[in-house]
Amino acid sequence: MTAKIYYDDDADLSVLKDKVIAILGYGSQGHAQAQNLRDSGCDVIVGQRPGSPNYDLAVQHGFEPLPLEEATKRADIVNILLPDEVQGGVYRKHIRDHLSPGNILMCSHGFNIHFGQVEPPPEVDTLLVAPKGPGHLVRSEFANGGGVPCLIAVGEGAAESTLAIGLAYAKAIGGTRGGVIETTFAEETETDLFGEQVVLCGGVSELVKAAFATLVEAGYQEEMAYFECLHELKLIVDLFYQGGLSYMRYSVSNTAEYGDYTRGPRIITDETRAEMKRILREIQTGQFAREWILENKAGAPAFKAMRRRDRNLLIEQVGRRLRRLMTWIDAKEVD
Repeated sequence: MTAKIYYDDDADLSVLKDKVIAILGYGSQGHAQAQNLRDSGCDVIVGQRPGSPNYDLAVQHGFEPLPLEEATKRADIVNILLPDEVQGGVYRKHIRDHLSPGNILMCSHGFNIHFGQVEPPPEVDTLLVAPKGPGHLVRSEFANGGGVPCLIAVGEGAAESTLAIGLAYAKAIGGTRGGVIETTFAEETETDLFGEQVVLCGGVSELVKAAFATLVEAGYQEEMAYFECLHELKLIVDLFYQGGLSYMRYSVSNTAEYGDYTRGPRIITDETRAEMKRILREIQTGQFAREWILENKAGAPAFKAMRRRDRNLLIEQVGRRLRRLMTWIDAKEVD
């Protein structure tokens, strides 16, 4: 199935005229979208709690942050850009009762709306505009005259005008310069979670850890294992990014390409594919969402324990030591 893609000529910024847009949360996406909207001539207000670093950043960027309740009351379009795990509780406590009929409730990831943690009141349409890149890239590309591609979706029963508003919003943050792909809340949410868990975060992390451990246990030096199994991964991902699988295979040696074709399928087996399908079913049925919501209601003890454990793995210790030798890398360390 071919996706429908919108560009600059498909969006009319004038539909945002006389509409106040509230950006709730001035984090990664919030700071980028708020500034891009303002630079596009939109009337933007920011909702952010006082005393937080993001509040101070919003002030530094020329905004006057309001409490979430006040920002919601003043706005016609309310975009919740808070972390997934807090959105449901914050919405019920600070946002829901201050929405009015005719408002549009927005997000940049459909998790909470799709899984029922954010339920709009009657006569409030839902809209998703999701840039396919981190906030700093959304901002820098816009400032340089470009734009990060976006996804767009409207909730069930939404008016046709809501899609037009969504396209105008996407244009105002630069999305229509790169292309805006039409999707649904379900598709955006489920594919996003699947990609994170199976490839981008979960799959890659476990593959790297297992390969590193295999070499070290076989007696190879930790430093060699780190370079071959983690450090050089960036070279391959950059080639993927530029030209897909074919360009990566064109760019590496024939030896590496042959090893790709013949050994890769021994790593990703039928058992692996079956597990991928099980993970997808857990996402589709809401099992993962329920697990994550309950984990956070309990204070996230298992999540925090896993985070502490993996930050102290041998591969992380070796990496911290080696990155100090690589002066060309803007090395980052997490406390």
